[in-house]
Amino acid sequence: MHLDERRRGMPRLARTLAARILLAVLGIVVVTLAVGFALFARLTSQTADERAIEQASGIAVTLGRVPQVAQAVVDGDPSHVLSALGSQVRASTGASYVVIIDRTGRRWSHPNPALIGQRVEEPVMALDGQVHTGIDEGSLGRSANARAPIVDAAGRPVGEVSVGILESEVSGRLDAEVLDIALYAAIALALGVAASLLLARAIKRVTFGVEPAEIVALVQEREAMLYGVREGVLAVDAKGAINVLNDEARRLLGIESASLGQRVEDVVPDGRLRRVITGEIEGVDLVAVTDEHLLVLNRMPVLVGGRGVGWVVTIRDRTELEALMRQLDSMEALSTALRAQEHEFSNRLHVLSVLLELGEVEEATRYSEELQAETALVSEEIRARVGSPVVAALLLAKTTVAAERDVVVRLDPASRLEAGHDAELPVVTVLGNLVDNAVDAVADDSRTAGTHPRGEVLVRIEGTADALLLTVTDTGPGIPAERLGDVFVDGYTTKKPRGAMRRGVGLALVHRLVTRAGGTIEASSPAGARFEVRLPLRVREVVT
Repeated sequence: MHLDERRRGMPRLARTLAARILLAVLGIVVVTLAVGFALFARLTSQTADERAIEQASGIAVTLGRVPQVAQAVVDGDPSHVLSALGSQVRASTGASYVVIIDRTGRRWSHPNPALIGQRVEEPVMALDGQVHTGIDEGSLGRSANARAPIVDAAGRPVGEVSVGILESEVSGRLDAEVLDIALYAAIALALGVAASLLLARAIKRVTFGVEPAEIVALVQEREAMLYGVREGVLAVDAKGAINVLNDEARRLLGIESASLGQRVEDVVPDGRLRRVITGEIEGVDLVAVTDEHLLVLNRMPVLVGGRGVGWVVTIRDRTELEALMRQLDSMEALSTALRAQEHEFSNRLHVLSVLLELGEVEEATRYSEELQAETALVSEEIRARVGSPVVAALLLAKTTVAAERDVVVRLDPASRLEAGHDAELPVVTVLGNLVDNAVDAVADDSRTAGTHPRGEVLVRIEGTADALLLTVTDTGPGIPAERLGDVFVDGYTTKKPRGAMRRGVGLALVHRLVTRAGGTIEASSPAGARFEVRLPLRVREVVT
């Protein structure tokens, strides 16, 4: 599904990353401000109450120690100075009320003139000589209240002064700070919005504009694809670190223990395989041979937003298919040779038939004996020197196929191989590939075009006490001296492709088999190509 189709199918609020980040940041900021404002209001209210109680206590204690106030309370305020004094103190200090009470509970001053002269309902608490503070639910409303004793000249309590600051005044002080809080909240919200937009922009730049829901879908699709295909997939970032590696790639490359984040150089051994993966060797359908597999690799760069972010290597296992194609190619060549022989045998039988019809029995007998001797000559020569039936059959088959390409395959008279001497050794595969390469080199040599035969391939097999020696020499064009070190490299070939069978694989496979068997193989070109193989009879690893 295309990204635009996914965007149309997503809910509106979840459509863009910027909107989601903005909503999240705004939510966090709003909740943080609300909690902070609640705590601030509570602390401010408590502090204001404490300050109001402290202020009320100071006013009450100061007024209660004035001698004229004590005298007026004792005398019953005949001059009505207490009411005026209370109003004056209230006006100068900002108190909500100043109430002067005698020891009997009669009020001598009050903000409400109607209550002057009336008694308070609660007892006169300050007669104990202490200052009492608290929050009072008085007739004027809830207030921070302080009650201090009025003492005479002898220090005896004769009444009390009750001073209060209404809660409305405390709230007014708090309201005066609301504008500052609102300004701070607005600045915080603006910074949150700006930060969210910048964060969303930075994230989208890193994710190439892909939204979270799309990233989830892409990850799910990638996992399904990587582990659902039968090809190996290896993805490497621009720094050379592995960031995608499916199970098939681990198996084919032999790096089951590799982990994401490692560099290719740290997990893949040096050689053609690693050079193909890193891009040192470029091309399409490049071949690389490991100890277990014949691999075909393709390396493609990954571009996102016009920028190179790495490359992806696909790996296909062509081991079985390549083996089948080589067998098919061998069978096709053998079939062609058999058809040619069938035609030749038909001609010979026709000659015999005519001789018999003419009554030339002796001549027919002589001709039949010649044919039998000619056919059995090569077979008997090979069987006399090669005791292994499998190796002998291989040489006979290669001789027949090569003859149809006008190439002679001969067994060196010095060859000797006893039966069982080739047990547990990859002789058939190694010798078959070397002979095939030699026959191809001779048959394709333009220098011998029109000659008969075109050239010769000499095979020597010799068994010693501790090793089996194989030598294949041809009269073809040979190998350039500067390329002798490359003949065993995967993909190296001087031949033209034939059908779907890949070139540059046979000698690489031979080299792997010989190395795994603990042997050695050397190439030289004295006059044509020469390959010498030594396979030890005692091997650590059984190769089939």
